[in-house]
Amino acid sequence: MIQTLRSFFASKMGVAIALGFLGLISLAFLGSGVATDFSFGGSIGGNRLATVGGERVDPVEVDQASRKQVEQLRAQYPTLNMKTFVSEGGFDKVLDDLIDMAALREFAARHGINIGKRLIDSEIAKIPSVQGADGRFNQASYQYFLSQQGLTDEELRNRLAAGLLQRQILSGTQFGIAVPHSVVVRYAGVLTEERSGTVVLLPSAGFASAAAPSESEILAWYKAHSADYMRPERRVVRYAVFNDSVLKAVPAPTEAELAARYEANKARYAASESRRITQVVIASEADAKALAAEVAGGKSLDAAAKARGLTPGSLGSLSKEALSGQTTGAIADAVFAAPGGKLVGPLKGPLGWLVLRVDSIERKEGKSFEQARAELTDALIVDKRRAALTDFSAQIEDEFANGATLSEVAERLGLKVESTPQLLADGSVYGQQGAHAPEAIGKLLPTAFLMEAENQPQLAEVEPGKTFMLFDVGSIEAAAPAPLDQIRAQVAEDVRLASGAKAAGAAARKLEAMIAKGADPAVAMRQLGNASPMIDRIVDRPRQEVQAMGKNVPAPILLLFSMAKGKTRVLAAPRNRGWYVVTVSAITPGQVDEKDPRLADLGKRMAQSYGQDYTEQMRLALREEVGVKRNETTIKALRNQLSGGN
Repeated sequence: MIQTLRSFFASKMGVAIALGFLGLISLAFLGSGVATDFSFGGSIGGNRLATVGGERVDPVEVDQASRKQVEQLRAQYPTLNMKTFVSEGGFDKVLDDLIDMAALREFAARHGINIGKRLIDSEIAKIPSVQGADGRFNQASYQYFLSQQGLTDEELRNRLAAGLLQRQILSGTQFGIAVPHSVVVRYAGVLTEERSGTVVLLPSAGFASAAAPSESEILAWYKAHSADYMRPERRVVRYAVFNDSVLKAVPAPTEAELAARYEANKARYAASESRRITQVVIASEADAKALAAEVAGGKSLDAAAKARGLTPGSLGSLSKEALSGQTTGAIADAVFAAPGGKLVGPLKGPLGWLVLRVDSIERKEGKSFEQARAELTDALIVDKRRAALTDFSAQIEDEFANGATLSEVAERLGLKVESTPQLLADGSVYGQQGAHAPEAIGKLLPTAFLMEAENQPQLAEVEPGKTFMLFDVGSIEAAAPAPLDQIRAQVAEDVRLASGAKAAGAAARKLEAMIAKGADPAVAMRQLGNASPMIDRIVDRPRQEVQAMGKNVPAPILLLFSMAKGKTRVLAAPRNRGWYVVTVSAITPGQVDEKDPRLADLGKRMAQSYGQDYTEQMRLALREEVGVKRNETTIKALRNQLSGGN
């Protein structure tokens, strides 16, 4: 886990995490006033960690974002704690990412880049969960959505604003990137190369002493390596499921409500006409008249346009208002006055002279109030049930806020409370291989593992508008090292292997030197004179086969494909299990046909990679322009403080 985390934090998380997750957390904190209620104690709380232009990055932001990141990573690494997170670079990455987000905001402010309220409103309206039965924004649905997400309107708007700001400033780094074909071909040759070499394993067990370690050695090892024996955090989740059948008295829509809904959507029920239109845009009026004359004489519009190097464009089906918006009112009047199949124009448009053809006419009959009654009734019933569910949910949440327990509310509603076995953050059952949490609570587990204490019930929507769940955490077993008396034999073996690993490492380096001087690996192994069960593996495989393994590529094979021909290197096996000696004996470049159609896709993927590099350069340029000053004393103090936590 630690090696994976180290690679994760060392990678260019950049925009994906910095400006996607941590930046949003930062904005949410700034918008919710968290900082005003938080105190670190001592001298940390009053100091800033960094100044970014005119902004400051405070300890509260980094502390909260670090804790949030640890909770999220525990879904992948259940044994992760804050100490490991900090030691593997997580804290520094969080700080860097928050600095980057502040630099982005400062840059935007300096250059007049603003995210307007109407733009955010339009983003909110696109969220399916906030739309009513008619597909439009519905206030009751919006309030219910906010309650289910645990957000305020301001917090959601801050998050959306951050995403839009990223899009405006950083998305340009991804556009217009073209990788030269010769570079793509050369890289394809690397991807299809084959390598031959030798991997020698010197297992620690073959070099370890047969004598058992002393009690003091076991205790010292356990204390120094307690993180290796960490048992993950476990939680028991209690829950009760119910559906919308609890709503027994939702009133039917009244005549006044139906009439008001009809009036509000009058345009939707009015008769309408749209037309499918094809157009040709021509620079001069004379040429446009000549084209129209040719079509009137029997030539097709496509042929007449093609003769001039033009291609007719379909405008699709448009209403008169829509066509007027795209062209002019006069053009829309002329087109909608013409019969189907007829040519219209030439007419002066915004970009030249237009010759248009009415391909077909689509008329939609309007609906009277009585004709629309059933549709209006259904839509209002859906809205009323949603509003009733929102009120019902608010009542339950008020009960929880006033101290009611999960059991008390479940009993009032006549619901049965179920309890899970001890669960890990990834949903697996602790101590039962292959067992998982009930499917019903799968989506709620992340929330359950973010709860700070036991017996804090919440209400959640499992299936929108249909299934709901009351849940809380019945018990929490914090992540901690396993007691020594339960794993003494394992610790003793680890002590023995650690001693053997030192001797195996020395032998590996000696073997490396012998091979580097030209000795055959098999001969060099015999010359070591050690009776340990060393393993000699001959590797001969293409790079594509290695890439197909994904994350399951053995470490020595990865090393083999990162070295130059004729080179030898040593590599420690995980957990003191031994040492590898890796030698590359031959590299055969792949043969690539320059006309291979797959090169186009490879070029696109390389362009995406280049775009990520450009984004990273943009990130550094933003910092340089706005100016960043770090307070290393305060940073060190907070880093040390978090290292003592879990």
